[in-house]
Amino acid sequence: MPNYEYKCKNCDKQITRFQNISDDPLTICPSCNGELVRLLSGGGGVIYKGSGFYVNDYNTEKKKQIQKEKTSATS
Repeated sequence: MPNYEYKCKNCDKQITRFQNISDDPLTICPSCNGELVRLLSGGGGVIYKGSGFYVNDYNTEKKKQIQKEKTSATS
């Protein structure tokens, strides 16, 4: 669930809300009941959790075959 930033047209207060993507955007300022506008933001970036994102998630049969050939060649 992403954080969305809003700015009030009336009081210029900026707020951040943690919402589902499917939730409707906020329209009323909690401070002054003015109109809120959703701001475009850069986002938080991508966080990869776990060890070896590429190595563990994208193993192919060809890669396994190459590894097997390397092992047999060094023996």
